[in-house]
Amino acid sequence: MAKEYYTQRASVPGTMIITEATFVSRQVDGYSYAGLHHTPGIYTRDQIASWKEITDAVHAKGSFIWMQLWALGRVADPKAASTRGFTVKGPSAIPEGEGKHMPEEMTKEDIRSVIADFAQAARNAIEAGFDGVELHGANGYLIDQFIQDRANQRIDEYGGSIENRARFVIETASAVVAAVGADRVGIRFSPWSTFQGMRMTDPIPQFTHVARELKKLKLAYLHVVEGRVDGNADADSADSIHFMLDAWENESPVLIAGGFNPQNAKRAAEDYYRNTKVAIVFGRWFISNPDLPFRIRRDIPLTPYDRKTFYAETDVGYTDYAFSDEFVESIYSSPAGVGKKTQIKK
Repeated sequence: MAKEYYTQRASVPGTMIITEATFVSRQVDGYSYAGLHHTPGIYTRDQIASWKEITDAVHAKGSFIWMQLWALGRVADPKAASTRGFTVKGPSAIPEGEGKHMPEEMTKEDIRSVIADFAQAARNAIEAGFDGVELHGANGYLIDQFIQDRANQRIDEYGGSIENRARFVIETASAVVAAVGADRVGIRFSPWSTFQGMRMTDPIPQFTHVARELKKLKLAYLHVVEGRVDGNADADSADSIHFMLDAWENESPVLIAGGFNPQNAKRAAEDYYRNTKVAIVFGRWFISNPDLPFRIRRDIPLTPYDRKTFYAETDVGYTDYAFSDEFVESIYSSPAGVGKKTQIKK
């Protein structure tokens, strides 16, 4: 199903796809609830081969695909981790919230190992045919945990100050850049999110420093989530991310996510972020609209998504969303489509 899903969403040539979050090693896995035991990885030969089929299919459509690299840290399910022979670890022995599992504090050896895992996963992703990789530094997962004092109370060189809390993400990004090249590396942050026990009292100084330091690496892009989206739910308001854009200084394009629809995405790009090289990113709307770029370009109404099916294990709410009639007609009327049957779903 994954191949079909990504191929559908690559149907408009030139589309850039960022995959679902993908584990960099067996050790950082640890999800079992809500069907997430099917979350993919990129640390075995079989996984590389399977992803290669997907990247080949996406490229055959004339589109691009980047892999999002992921480690859970303290939010891993302890039962799932135990079945794999590991314990849940994070920057500090601080649980996600009241009643949550107490993680162990990562040792420096653990830190070095995870950084190496990210670098190897990036190499594996490029071998699998991906155009690049995105480091998942958002939403309360491991990289985000090191950055914010809500999860990081270390007293060594990886905690205790703005500079030290930024060390893990900078070392990880540097290792990945060394592995695959800066032009193949992006990174995602959510400085205002409260998801999974995050959001510092004042995230601006911390994330400003992170952006300034990462800018030196000449990454392909910076990806920032506005405050309007809170993890798995839609929030009511957006805290400004201009401080990160100012720190980035148009070093490379900035991707911006935040529960956008076509109308406010256009306003954001042309007005609110008019002085920045931005691209507006869609997530949930791309699930329910496989021809989303075509619909936006033609002002075609979007199909609503069904949140109840987001983590289902069948094709319902995954690959069964229809292409617009206008898109199907454009395929049939094109020189390549005339007189040929297609597998486009109406």
